[in-house]
Amino acid sequence: MVRSIKNPKKAKRKNKGSKKGDGSSSSSSIPSMPTKVWQPGVDKLEEGEELECDPSAYNSLHGFHIGWPCLSFDIVRDSLGLIRTEFPHTAYLVAGTQAEKASFNSIGIFKVSNISGKRRELLPTQKNSDDADMDADSSDSDEDSEDAENSGSLTPALQLRKVAHEGCVNRIRAMTQNPHICASWSDTGHVQVWDFTTHLNALAQSEAAVNQGGSSVFNQAPLVKFGGHKDEGYAIDWSPRVTGRLVSGDCKNCIYLWEPTSGATWNFSSAFIGHSASVEDLQWSPTEDEVFASCSVDGSIAIWDIRLGKSPAISFKAHNADVNVISWNRLASVMLASGSDDGTFSIRDLRLLSQKQEDDKSVVAHFEYHKYPVTSIEWSPHEASVLAVSSSDNQLTIWDLSLEKDEEEEAEFRAKTNEQVNAPADIPPQLLFVHQGQKDLKELHWHSQIPGMLVSTAADGFNILMPSNIQSTLPSEGA
Repeated sequence: MVRSIKNPKKAKRKNKGSKKGDGSSSSSSIPSMPTKVWQPGVDKLEEGEELECDPSAYNSLHGFHIGWPCLSFDIVRDSLGLIRTEFPHTAYLVAGTQAEKASFNSIGIFKVSNISGKRRELLPTQKNSDDADMDADSSDSDEDSEDAENSGSLTPALQLRKVAHEGCVNRIRAMTQNPHICASWSDTGHVQVWDFTTHLNALAQSEAAVNQGGSSVFNQAPLVKFGGHKDEGYAIDWSPRVTGRLVSGDCKNCIYLWEPTSGATWNFSSAFIGHSASVEDLQWSPTEDEVFASCSVDGSIAIWDIRLGKSPAISFKAHNADVNVISWNRLASVMLASGSDDGTFSIRDLRLLSQKQEDDKSVVAHFEYHKYPVTSIEWSPHEASVLAVSSSDNQLTIWDLSLEKDEEEEAEFRAKTNEQVNAPADIPPQLLFVHQGQKDLKELHWHSQIPGMLVSTAADGFNILMPSNIQSTLPSEGA
C-alpha cells in the first residue's frame, strides 16, 4: 500500500509557466527541435532528452494547487446541468490536505471556473492538390494557433474556502444525493461528516477569484465525529442508492456501517470483520441497497450483504500483493475493477465468482502495464468499457476494454494520415491515453456531469484534463 506523500512541502503560490517534461500546466509552447511520439514502456530517454507535453493531445489541460499537497479529493455534483459539453466549464471540488504540521491541515471547498478548451477532429482533412495541401497547412497552422489561444491562454479562476481539519485528510467523499454533505477520514483515527452548504453557496454567488492558498481558514464543527475505529483508515464510501448510508474501514481490518436517522445523526453498527489486514477501499453496489465490496492489504476482495450478518458473503484472493483500490462499474454493475501494489489491475465479472480459488473464472481482463503501485482506479460514468488508472510511476492511463487490435483499421488510418501507426506489440490495444507530468499521483475522478473530463491530484497539485482522442465518445456540440 502506498498512500502518504513523502516529505510534503507547501506548493509555491505564484503561477508557474510550463516546462519541459511537465504536463501539469496549460501550455501552447512549440518545441524547437523535431519531435516524435514517446511510447511509454517502450522508448527510453537518452541522455539530454526531455519529454515535452503536446497540448494538441488534449481538448483541455490545466493545472492548479490549493496550498498543501492533497492525498484525496472529490468532485461535488452541482446544479449547472446534468450533461455539459460546451466550454468554458465550471467544477466544484472538495479536497483534504497533507500539511507539514497537523494544525495546518484543512479541507478546501473550491470552485474552478473558466475551464477553457477546444474540440478537435480526430483526423486531419486532406486535400488533393499540392496547392491545396499548402493552403491546408497554412489553415491548420492558423487553427493550431487559435486552438492554443483558446485552450491555453484563458486561465481558469480558482475560488477557495478552507475549513480547519484536525490532522491530515486520508480520504474525503461527497454524498451523491446531498453533495454538500462530505465525510473525511483523518490520520487521527476519526471519521467526520461535514455540512459545507454555506461555503458552496458562497462560491456559487461569487465571481471573484482568490489567491491560491491564501484564503482565511474557517473553524467549523463537524456534524458527526466518530471515534469507534481503533486506528486510522482510508476506506470510505457513501451509498449511491440509500441517502446517508455510509461505510468506513480502518487499518485494523474493521468496517463500520453508518445508518442515517432523523436529522443529521447516524447509528453505528458493530464491526464487520472478514479481512486479516488493513481495509484499503470500499465500494457500494450501484444496484443493490445492502451490498458493498471491500479490498485489503491481505490481497483479497470481499463482497458483503448487510442483511446476512457481519461476515462477508464471499471473499476471494484478488492479487498477489496488497489490493489498494477498487471501483464498481455503475453502467455495467457486474464488473468490478481492482488495482494492486504490484502495479497490476484486474477486471472481474461478479457473475463468475467462485468460493474455490482454483475455479475462479471471474477475471475477464488483467493488465501488467504499470510497474509501480496502482493508487487510484475509476470507471467512466459515461462509457461502460472505459476506466482510468493512476500509478506511482507518475502515469495516469485511460483504458477502453472494448478495443482490440484491428489491422484493417490501422491500415485505413495510416492511409489517411500518411504515417506509420503500428502499435508496439507490448502496448495493450486497450490503452487509450497516457497522461504524465504530475509527481506522486494519488487519486483521480471522472466528472459525472462533464463527459470526458478527469481531475487528478498529486504531490505537486491538481490537473484537469480532457484527452482529445476520447472526443468520439462524447455528445456532439449543441446536442
